[in-house]
Amino acid sequence: MNLRQRQSGMSLLGMLCIAIMLGFFVMCILKLGPSYFEYLSVKEIMGKVSKEFEPEKDNIADIRRHIANLLNTNQIYALKPQDVEVFRKDGKTYIDSSYEARIPIMWRIDAVLKFDDLKYEAGHPEPLLSNP
Repeated sequence: MNLRQRQSGMSLLGMLCIAIMLGFFVMCILKLGPSYFEYLSVKEIMGKVSKEFEPEKDNIADIRRHIANLLNTNQIYALKPQDVEVFRKDGKTYIDSSYEARIPIMWRIDAVLKFDDLKYEAGHPEPLLSNP
């Protein structure tokens, strides 16, 4: 009995499927990347606003004005200044700038990025771990 062993590699169809999947993931990264970098900018801005808060000098309107100026200066379009909640609770001032970004991927497929860790207590540059 003579058994002949054949070596076979990946077929053209297999390589095409892998190339399509790889292309889809690269396209997703390219479309989601700018939103994620914008989120990092928003996080930096809110940390800066929270850190620079002076309770005896600043009020809620001053905080809102400062946030609007920084968002405009840094060309942040995903988050509008009026969407940022600034409120007082138990004698403390809180800044809640949590938001969602919906990015169309293709046809009826959208990706939703939820940025819900942008809650700050004014005067502290680090985000809160829980809801105020």
